[in-house]
Amino acid sequence: MPPASESRLTNPMATKKDYYKQLGVNKDAKAPEIKKAYRRLARKYHPDVNPGDKSAEEKFKEIQEAYDVLSDEKKRKVFDRFGYYADNLDPDSPYGAGAGAGQGGFDFSGFTWDTSAGQGAGRSAGDAGSSSFRDIFSDLFGSGSQGQAEPPRPLPKKGRDIEIPLALKFEEAVTGLTTNLTVNRSEQCSRCQGAGDMGGPVVTCTTCSGTGQVQKQGGRLQFTQPCPDCEGTGRRRQPCSLCKGGGVTPLKEQVKVRIPPGVETGSRVRIPKKGHGGRLGAQPGDLYIITNVGSHRYFTRRGNNIYVTVPISVPEAALGAKIEVPTVDGKTKLRIPPGTQSGQKIRLRGKGIPSIRNKEIKGDQFVEVKITLPNVISEETKALLKQFEKVNSENPRKAMGLE
Repeated sequence: MPPASESRLTNPMATKKDYYKQLGVNKDAKAPEIKKAYRRLARKYHPDVNPGDKSAEEKFKEIQEAYDVLSDEKKRKVFDRFGYYADNLDPDSPYGAGAGAGQGGFDFSGFTWDTSAGQGAGRSAGDAGSSSFRDIFSDLFGSGSQGQAEPPRPLPKKGRDIEIPLALKFEEAVTGLTTNLTVNRSEQCSRCQGAGDMGGPVVTCTTCSGTGQVQKQGGRLQFTQPCPDCEGTGRRRQPCSLCKGGGVTPLKEQVKVRIPPGVETGSRVRIPKKGHGGRLGAQPGDLYIITNVGSHRYFTRRGNNIYVTVPISVPEAALGAKIEVPTVDGKTKLRIPPGTQSGQKIRLRGKGIPSIRNKEIKGDQFVEVKITLPNVISEETKALLKQFEKVNSENPRKAMGLE
């Protein structure tokens, strides 16, 4: 009868799986090749990439299980010998079972998504020594690793841009505007010249408490990423007392802003070098004014053209006339041809809005006439209208076959 430990080799919990096939690699594949295959499959089947897809979630667990075994030299040795992996198997034992072995099989019960160093990231409950998932998720999602390297010296870095919304009247957008705006920006620190420190000894980074990592939420999972202040080293030089390590100091400044004629809602007007300050001599960022143009009582804008509706009387429409109409440049005279119909549009060339790219080019204004009926204010007016009806007995509905 075989030793008791030998019976554990047929444990039903230790389900046989072809981990090499699951990762799409050969049995003689090297560790870098296995890691590369896992990264490719993890990106493809990750739950955040396939929300609600149960099959993708199961596939993701399978490739995690496969990589956990094949990336660990001892576990891979067990799998290669027995065709499956269980915690109780010893590849050097003649019977396979190791000292103090328990039940075999892969257990996800202790699995966590924390990629912090030393927290057993991506491991089963009994696998406290594996860091394979931590390393892989560091590659996949940008997590930094705790290190004791000398903190890198900062490089010159251009300042960030600033965007400020500005509400304009319709007329201001047409003619342009020059105004002063209060801008809360920053400038290069005068004490450290943008370095963020004054040199000196290296100390523990207070932002990450020396871990080199800060936490980041990614959908349903929580990951870590390199600390932005120490760049993942966990150490930095003593921050500058003036800028507190930021390399820039706050600045409230009155900035003269020129809005060119022709802007519309959503236009971006750039004021160079009035954004946040650069570091170590680099240029400041730019200031962008985002315009929001109000509506007008009469005018409607379409591109660089202006549209306006003007009422005219029945005699003006029938006999023709010269009337006064509004434009964005003021009042002007417009000739109404005899027999003008209600809804007819008359163009005024060059009376629109100037092009923001070339102020010499202007759009047109279109005047739509609307015939208004006279008010019958007296018996004399009523008599005149009846006389007009007798003299002009035409039927405007005749073309429709109506009386």
